[in-house]
Amino acid sequence: MSNPFVIAEHTDSVSRLTLNRPDSFNALSEGMLDSLQHELDTLPGDTRVVVLAAKGRAFCAGHDLKEMRQHTDQAYFDALFKRCSHLMTTLLTIRQPVIAEVQGLATAAGCQLVGTCDLAVASTKATFAVSGIDVGLFCSTPSVALSRNVSRKRAMNMLMTGEFINAETACDWGLINQAVDDAILTESVLNLANRIIAKSEVAVRTGKELFYKQLECGIEDAYALAGNAMACNMMAYDVGEGIDAFIEKRAPEFKHR
Repeated sequence: MSNPFVIAEHTDSVSRLTLNRPDSFNALSEGMLDSLQHELDTLPGDTRVVVLAAKGRAFCAGHDLKEMRQHTDQAYFDALFKRCSHLMTTLLTIRQPVIAEVQGLATAAGCQLVGTCDLAVASTKATFAVSGIDVGLFCSTPSVALSRNVSRKRAMNMLMTGEFINAETACDWGLINQAVDDAILTESVLNLANRIIAKSEVAVRTGKELFYKQLECGIEDAYALAGNAMACNMMAYDVGEGIDAFIEKRAPEFKHR
C-alpha cells in the first residue's frame, strides 16, 4: 500500500506503529482498525516494547463518524464495536508493554486507545476528551478504559460533559505517565522503552499478564494468582542470575528466560 493506514518500523527491539491518516485525525475507521490489528498480530519475534504513535495534529479522534453514518443497521455497529474491543483487548494481552506516544488530540475511542496502552507519554500540547456525549452518543466503550485509569468521579465528569483536559491534568489524574515538551516527546518515549528493555524479558512478560488478571479478581483470588506467578517466575534463569548479581554487587546478565 503506497499510503498505509499504519506505518510499522522495527529498531533495536522496539516496534513503532504510527497511525498514518492525519487528514482524518487518525480516526479508527474500518481500515485503520484492520491495519492496526494486523500489525499487532504480526509483530516481529524479537519485539520487546511496542510504541503506538501518530502523524498530524491528532493522535486519534475516535471512530470515523462519516463512515459510521453510511450505515443504519445495528448488526453493523455490533460488529464494528466488537472489532474495536478485540483490538483493545489485544493491546492488553500481547506480551510486550505498549507505550502510547501522544502528540495531539485524543478523543472518544482515541482516548480509549491511550487508556488501554500499558503506559502513555504525552506532549504538553496534547488534549483528551470522551466527547461522544456532544453528538448524543455516550462513550460506553471508552468508559471501560477511562474508568480503569482515573477515579469514578473524574471519569463520569469527562463522560457526562465531553469537556477536554490538558496533558498536565491527564498526568495528575493517572491517564498518562508523563507530560513532556513536544520537542522531547519521542526521546522520552524511547528512554522509557529502553529502561524496560534493560529488564528481564521473562519478568516483564510475567508482570504484564499478572497485573491485568489480578485487577479483575477479589483480594484472595488476586493473591493466589500473584503467588503462583511469583513461584513460576522464580524458576526462570534470569531470577537466579539477578539475585546472584545483587548479592555479588554486579550488573546482571539476563538471558531473558
